[in-house]
Amino acid sequence: MTLTEMVLLAALGGVAGFINVLSAGGSMLTLPLLMFLGLPPQVANGTNRVAITLQSMTAVGSFFRNGHGQLGVGVRLAAPAVLGALFGAWLATGVSAAVFELILITAMIATSIFLLLPAPKLDTRPLTPERLGPVIYVAMFVVGLYGGFIQVGVGALFIVALHRMLKIDLLQVNVLKVFIILLYTLPALVIFAGSEQVRWAIGLTLAAGNIVGAIVAVKVNIGPRGAQWVKWLTLIMVGAIIARLIAG
Repeated sequence: MTLTEMVLLAALGGVAGFINVLSAGGSMLTLPLLMFLGLPPQVANGTNRVAITLQSMTAVGSFFRNGHGQLGVGVRLAAPAVLGALFGAWLATGVSAAVFELILITAMIATSIFLLLPAPKLDTRPLTPERLGPVIYVAMFVVGLYGGFIQVGVGALFIVALHRMLKIDLLQVNVLKVFIILLYTLPALVIFAGSEQVRWAIGLTLAAGNIVGAIVAVKVNIGPRGAQWVKWLTLIMVGAIIARLIAG
């Protein structure tokens, strides 16, 4: 990897880390970039987990230091997600490159459509253990399964499961999201590494940018207008990437 490629990877990692903490879609930038740098799709998928793990550690630590931790509820929600992620990661290690690229393009298009949909106005309330039940546990297993397999756009699934189903505010969603992603990405990374589908040097370079982006995202309050700018910038970049993937 050249110096220019390293700088580009770290810079885009910063953008992705910022987006991943505040919304959804950061992996729609980093995963294709790793493929464009020459990594096979399965290896790019595994390598991307290095950055996601370290970025999530950074965001979780920052949220907890700022008094936003919800450890008990988070562990309960993470348990089925971890089980799903183990199965999803195992499936991902054996899928062909052609099938993976097709799934990636489909996931990117679906996530982009989701980001364009108007957000419903909900009466949110704090989340307590008593509000958890079988439906949300099944939903978290599905989220983990998807996240273990590909991760791209998993933040959109968290918004559906936590914000729209449990009706908690987006700050709570983001806190729980990064905590659950951290817990299920660690065993998923072990599976990818065991299948020799992780390039550690590249993953750590990407992670350096991710960590900086995550730190900024936890500290900044961009407001509704700023959030719209982030969303549209993400969609423009994703649109260009989808076109590149389709063109081959």
